Amino acid sequence: MPNVASRRADPIIYDAMIYAVAAYFILCVAIRVFVSSSLEIDEGEQAFVSQFLALGYGRQPPFYNWLQYAVVETFGLSLTALTAVKHVQLFLCCLFYGLAARIVIKDRSLATMAMLGVLTLPPVFLLAQRDLSHTVSALFAVSLFLYGFFRTMRSPSAFSYLVTGIAVGIGLISKYNFALVPVAAILAVLPERDLRQRIFDWRILLSLTVAGAIVLPHAYWIVHNLAWASAGTIKEMKEGMSGGRLTQAFQGTFSLLSAFISGSVLPLVFFAVVFPFDIKRICRAESQWTRITGRMIVLCVLAVLLIVLGLGATNIREKWLALFLVLWPIYLCLKIDAAGIEMTGRLKRFAIPLFIMIVAVLIGVSARVVTSQMLGTYNKLNIPYDAFISEITNNRSVQPALLITEDTNLAGNARLQLPHTPVIMPSDPPTPLAADWRSAGPVLVIWRSNGALEPAFPESLAQKLREGGVASEEIKPLYAAPSYYLGKEADRYGFGYLWLPQKGN
Repeated sequence: MPNVASRRADPIIYDAMIYAVAAYFILCVAIRVFVSSSLEIDEGEQAFVSQFLALGYGRQPPFYNWLQYAVVETFGLSLTALTAVKHVQLFLCCLFYGLAARIVIKDRSLATMAMLGVLTLPPVFLLAQRDLSHTVSALFAVSLFLYGFFRTMRSPSAFSYLVTGIAVGIGLISKYNFALVPVAAILAVLPERDLRQRIFDWRILLSLTVAGAIVLPHAYWIVHNLAWASAGTIKEMKEGMSGGRLTQAFQGTFSLLSAFISGSVLPLVFFAVVFPFDIKRICRAESQWTRITGRMIVLCVLAVLLIVLGLGATNIREKWLALFLVLWPIYLCLKIDAAGIEMTGRLKRFAIPLFIMIVAVLIGVSARVVTSQMLGTYNKLNIPYDAFISEITNNRSVQPALLITEDTNLAGNARLQLPHTPVIMPSDPPTPLAADWRSAGPVLVIWRSNGALEPAFPESLAQKLREGGVASEEIKPLYAAPSYYLGKEADRYGFGYLWLPQKGN
């Protein structure tokens, strides 16, 4: 009789947890909008690139940019629009992860625990609350892939193959390293004789076709911009590289293991606390699904190791492994399911501390804006972009027709304050100045502090203006130094700017 009651309660518990996860991400959006109007690095980049639609934007695939562009075109540019895109995808990641878990885990409360396990991953509850974009889309794609993949393995249909193909397509244009996930899944299934036929089913052509259709536009761009797309990431992976190949191999392997362990330890701790006396039994338990998921994790890590050794990379960041670490919660829950552990009361013991932790972290991350002045070190959310733009534009009868600046974060922050003014930069993507670029109205050129209250005029901007036919005598820099947002009055941040008056055609 208790088992029947438990089964009846399962859908209620699952629905309650879904609503709790949704409420958490709504809280994330609300707090971020309330805390500061200044943008982090990724937020500034999204605000800048959302003004145009392109097949590629640089070293990151374009799916997140395309979503952001669609939202901005529909609802207008705002901090809410920038923040909501990220957190809606994180919610969908949890939702499809839970749906995937329900396919392969018999106990519904355990499947719900797997979904909540996603929130124990640092890229989700910590890094995403500071600054993250493309990895968020890739995490959503992994969850959607797991749903389509497990559904295909369990009960194949045209729909399941179609979903899997959509997930692969989205994943490949979210993060390039997503490619390891479906490859690892295929290799992980091959040793399972009863499931192997799913890989060679003719319906897999549906997956390949839809994935190819999604990827094709960006693939065309990649062919013509390969160096631009890959150089930045490779440079970051080789950051701090020194010594010979053997030293590099050791440093890269150690960095990879460190990133993997640091990303895995918190989920392991949460599950260990809830199942303290069952660890040995869980470790010994095995099922077809634990074998498949375990192989996927191992194959993904081995593939990253080969890439590290091949490139001589020495600096592996935890967020780069997020797409593979997200497999941990469902793997652990599959092991618990295989062990047949009694689940009464376990979900509550897992969920309550988890929500306390992630809400506390959210408040702590947000509070750094307020505590900065006490610590004497200000962060990007304290930089007074709004006060600066307001100071230099409010007393003018005509707003700028064009804004030129030197980096994406400053460009994004300026565009957030002047959403109807086009913004261009002298660097990639290169945007040539049209012959009549000053005919529509005055042009505003801005740059920011390099530690001085009157920052020097950047050579990149000077070169851009020379290309546009601006004479040196027209370049008359002005300066503004508003107080930091929520900072001490004496602590100020320096900006430089100049106005180029409108010229006739």
